[in-house]
Amino acid sequence: MNSIVIGSGFGGIAAALRLKAKGHQVKLIEKHPDLGGRARVFKKNGFIFDGGPTVITAPYLINELFELFKKDPKNYIELSPLKIWYQFIFEDKSKFNYSGDEDNMVKQIEDISKDDVDGYQKLVSFTKKIFDKGFTELADVPFDKPFVMMQQLPALLKLKSYKSVYSLVSSFIKNEKLRRMLSMHPLLVGGNPFTTTSIYGLILYLEKKWGIHYSMGGTGNIIKGLEKLMLEERIDIIKNSEVTEIISKSNKITGIKLNNQEIIEAENVVCNADPPAFYEKMLKKNDQGSFIFNWKKKRMEYSMGLFVYYFGTKKVYEDVEHHTIKFGNKYKEHLEDIFNNKKLNNDISYYLHRPSATDKSMAPEGNDCFYVLVPVPNNQSKIDWRTEGENMKNLVIDKMEKDLMPNLRENIVADFYLTPDYFEKELNTKFGSGFSIQPKFTQSAYFRFHNKSEIYDGLYFVGAGTHPGAGVPGVLSSAKVLDKLL
Repeated sequence: MNSIVIGSGFGGIAAALRLKAKGHQVKLIEKHPDLGGRARVFKKNGFIFDGGPTVITAPYLINELFELFKKDPKNYIELSPLKIWYQFIFEDKSKFNYSGDEDNMVKQIEDISKDDVDGYQKLVSFTKKIFDKGFTELADVPFDKPFVMMQQLPALLKLKSYKSVYSLVSSFIKNEKLRRMLSMHPLLVGGNPFTTTSIYGLILYLEKKWGIHYSMGGTGNIIKGLEKLMLEERIDIIKNSEVTEIISKSNKITGIKLNNQEIIEAENVVCNADPPAFYEKMLKKNDQGSFIFNWKKKRMEYSMGLFVYYFGTKKVYEDVEHHTIKFGNKYKEHLEDIFNNKKLNNDISYYLHRPSATDKSMAPEGNDCFYVLVPVPNNQSKIDWRTEGENMKNLVIDKMEKDLMPNLRENIVADFYLTPDYFEKELNTKFGSGFSIQPKFTQSAYFRFHNKSEIYDGLYFVGAGTHPGAGVPGVLSSAKVLDKLL
């Protein structure tokens, strides 16, 4: 059986390996000169910058890919558990060290709001129930038939999936600081905590179950380890090649055409590209799909865009933790501007990644390495990033100087940034969204783009825009759904 995988993000690589383990002849096609998709690596002036995901949870999903071939993951990658998962910094400069140490968590919650300790423990218990259903039971189940969704609806409603994550957290927690902190997880997968279905509350428990890890040498070293495995298992990797056409006969996939006009035949094509952008670009006029499919495609709402500023400093900022999350003052209004009003707001929240806190190899000796990620509107906003990019960079530096990194501007020795334009042009996502479609209830499971194409027989999807959703555990699980469909 000949199978082609388009795109080499975590979902595409996992799909290629799972197909190979089933005995398929597999070709993996990547438009860039390097693998990884959102998890590409950038290098500048001796600094190593992970392009995308840096929070590694559920490491067993990565290890499984090596174990499929009886290989020991430790010979390929090194995952190191972090002691402090995130340091939260609030607008009044107070800090909270979020970790797997429950005694310390309770003590810090007590310091902020004694009344919320009991609520916090009840919230954790409730998110375990959501996790048991939403992740353990359903993350790798195909949702390509309506009756599968109908079967699950009573249980999902019982778990209050009609509520937003913020609303669920607020039903247990009174203090606003704690509400923000305990409901921020949807932002890690492209959702607004005020509208994302509370099913995504399972991330809170998922982190507690396996902890948060860092890949030594950066997330890029996981991609490198998986590439080595693919080459050992004789998966044919074709880089610097973009798929320009899907070839089909009577709605059955027969192959693909590359930008160099080469045609490659295959019985199955697995797409790790963004489904809405892919369908828009690849659908032939006479293959437009059903009325329901087109209605669903038209009404989809997209995740926010991302402004990502990468920088290296000649000063080492010892007090900055590996992962820092800084909340702006007007949290809800800011998210409203990003997701609904599609406009920029100076009162930003941001996530700061400092890999050199754990791994000195990411920066030249005596230097420090960072990236800061700011949620911004996607390109439905029509923002001109050629001018706004510099403004946002300066705003971010000003905020970080004020919040936690004194004299930052004069210590920066290497830098660059990516905007939603990069996501739209380089990563081919619709509207330059950072995470494909939003994780709302009406865009989850059966209501997402299906893992098995609704239009072409032999076309499948893995990655952020399909079930179960964005984030490293989500996209790796989408390849497990593929396992069940093929």
